[in-house]
Amino acid sequence: MNTLVTPVENALAPLVARARREGSNVLLEHEGYDLLDAVGVRTPRRHVVSSSAEAAPADLARLAGLIPADRGDVMVNGQKVTAPGGDRCMVFQQFGLLPWRTVVSNVEFGLEIEGVPKDERRRAAEKYLNLVGLKGFEHYYPHQISGGMQQRVGIARALSKHPDILLMDEPFGAVDAQTREQLQEELLKIWNQTDTTVIFVTHSIDEAIYLSDRVVVMQARPGRIKEEVIVDLPRPRWEGDVKALPRFAQLRTQLRESLRG
Repeated sequence: MNTLVTPVENALAPLVARARREGSNVLLEHEGYDLLDAVGVRTPRRHVVSSSAEAAPADLARLAGLIPADRGDVMVNGQKVTAPGGDRCMVFQQFGLLPWRTVVSNVEFGLEIEGVPKDERRRAAEKYLNLVGLKGFEHYYPHQISGGMQQRVGIARALSKHPDILLMDEPFGAVDAQTREQLQEELLKIWNQTDTTVIFVTHSIDEAIYLSDRVVVMQARPGRIKEEVIVDLPRPRWEGDVKALPRFAQLRTQLRESLRG
């Protein structure tokens, strides 16, 4: 069964997860404050873990191995994270595309750095552009496509490296509400066809519920898990209006009360 886990918090609190196996205790600091203390989130294969936090982008960077933890360890699949790795890829809120490269060339970029032969990386890029619904836009430049399409290019670029873990830093925060809903639905469809764990940062309770099978509510300073809420809504969620279900409203109320408490 696919499972998506979303931590939501009432202020500053990052999420660090040991993806696909067991949780790991970590402690992180930010501007003199202890933000994260002794958090363990168990995320079996093909889970999605999300967080809402001011400091969350930095903590995704820690999980990606871009910056070290202040104290303690960040663990992925039982291994301490000390540097970036091919098993973890990041999708940013601001797309992060190279404006002088075409769509397909942007998707190829990570593979190109790794020395993958041109024909092989082109096949991979075209495969994932097709998966995210951008077939036919391969030779456009970023400024020629919409923000939502640019974000899908970023997702395709990350997926082209076959990561175990996809790190998503509020990837839909920079688009309008209608595009955001479309991208949420597309993410679920894409995720359903991959074998990837996703760690997803969001400030939206509705987004957390819609995407998730489990929501982790975190308290702030230091960030500790306050509550885990099972999202027992039917899948696939893009078929029918899941948000109109009474259970969706109940979950929204439960999470809002938890955040306020």
